[in-house]
Amino acid sequence: MLDGTCHCGRVGWRFDGLPESTTACNCTLCRRYGTLWAYDYEGERISIRGPVARYVRADMPASLEIQFCPSCAGVVCWRGLEVDADGRRRIAVNLRLTEPAAIAHLPIDHFDGLVAFDDLPRDGRCVADLWF
Repeated sequence: MLDGTCHCGRVGWRFDGLPESTTACNCTLCRRYGTLWAYDYEGERISIRGPVARYVRADMPASLEIQFCPSCAGVVCWRGLEVDADGRRRIAVNLRLTEPAAIAHLPIDHFDGLVAFDDLPRDGRCVADLWF
């Protein structure tokens, strides 16, 4: 199990288990936030605690919201605005809010959210290569 909190500690998340990898996206939003995402479904392996503020991009069709701490502005997660065909809602937590040693071994998947909107090939790097 992983836990993460914003800088002030008012908002946090829990990921039951350990993700197999983390995703770095190069879209205009993710690269500004500097996030590393771990995905699952709301109410399944991911839970959020504390009061959050929300941001929805206005420059494209809205598909997700960014949730962040209203006090320190730490980006906690993104949450899908729609549920999928089986009634589940996608959510991803920002792994940069957990302790680095717990996720240092995770491989980094790269997602081209800027141009192709597609996964890129793995390059062999893991979180430890990025943070340490």
